[in-house]
Amino acid sequence: MDSETLSRRTLRFVNVAHALDHYVLLIYPTAVIAIAAQTGLGYGELIGLATGAFVAFGLCSLPMGWLADRFGRRNMLAVFFFSYGLSCFGVASAGSPTAFALWLCVLGLASAIYHPVGSTMLVTHARRLGRDLGVNGVWGNFGAAFASGISAFLAAHLGWQAAFLVPGALCLALGAAFLALVPGDGEGGGRAGGGAPVIAVSRPVALLCVFGLAILAGGMTFNVTSIAMPKVIDERLASGLPLALIGSLTTLIFVFGALTQLAMGRLIDRFSLPALFASLSVLQPIGLGIAAATSGAPLLLGLVLTIAALYGQVVLNDAMIARYVPAAYRARAYSVRYFVGFTASGFVVPMIALLHERGGFGLVLGTAALFGLVIFVSALGFLSLTRGDRAAALAPAE
Repeated sequence: MDSETLSRRTLRFVNVAHALDHYVLLIYPTAVIAIAAQTGLGYGELIGLATGAFVAFGLCSLPMGWLADRFGRRNMLAVFFFSYGLSCFGVASAGSPTAFALWLCVLGLASAIYHPVGSTMLVTHARRLGRDLGVNGVWGNFGAAFASGISAFLAAHLGWQAAFLVPGALCLALGAAFLALVPGDGEGGGRAGGGAPVIAVSRPVALLCVFGLAILAGGMTFNVTSIAMPKVIDERLASGLPLALIGSLTTLIFVFGALTQLAMGRLIDRFSLPALFASLSVLQPIGLGIAAATSGAPLLLGLVLTIAALYGQVVLNDAMIARYVPAAYRARAYSVRYFVGFTASGFVVPMIALLHERGGFGLVLGTAALFGLVIFVSALGFLSLTRGDRAAALAPAE
């Protein structure tokens, strides 16, 4: 198989895997509404059972880049498809809080494979870095978007177990197709990923600290918004909405994130990454602040601004690693990036339960707005630290 064909096939499966990664992980936050109605357990207790899933999602991201370097990225992505499918079947079979917690933890472990492995494969096979990152981001965003709508539909008409069984079967089928159609990692036919010049910086430690702080705070805002959104709409938009309508509204909000990712992919190929970082980050504290203080239509506006900023930032962060980290260290860099960002999600689930009990979603979203402010300040710091390097790079040689 020639490198161009291999790259095209690899990118297709990487994009689909990104959609499934976000889709499956967000089934439970919607299905939990139906599970609560069936079991009589409270929202706080049930959503807390997902803590292990989100802790595993973050912690287990760290070794995945090393495992991909050792056993091959193609093999690790195949493991992702099969283990995700089997874990979905396991959650559907759960009949007690302990079983839910156990199988959700296994699901989180499977979900941790994708981002360190898939992001490295994407950068290796990309032809235009910004465009291909944007398209990949849209696939992930639509996975998150349709998780609520489709899960709510399946739970309402076929029972909450169907919300896990259907995507589980799809994961297994895609795993078999991936093994048959993609024979190995290959060198890739892309030009923009592995071959792109790395941007030199004079203060790498300071940049790493500022970027790491933004990643950590971004993990908090991303997961608070993604996990809590179905219940936020249920409580603060209009009480008594059918589950299917709650899921549909959540899906519609996530669609705006997809549009932002497409736009961000185009902008990455044209403008300075630090300037884009600073410009986009201001939307997070504004959107979360509006959502925390309002209800009804203004609440929806705040959530749209927040999701647009969050999902645009995901594409931008991946592009920054691709442009600032040498190719030999990129898989491990993505592992650390997602370890820092997703480990925050392990703290988010119990935090949502605690804050919701004490002050409702006004307190939950207000706390997330403070994390959004940290991201904005970090982005300004990154812009300031790289300004001198850009000026030096543009200066004519003596």
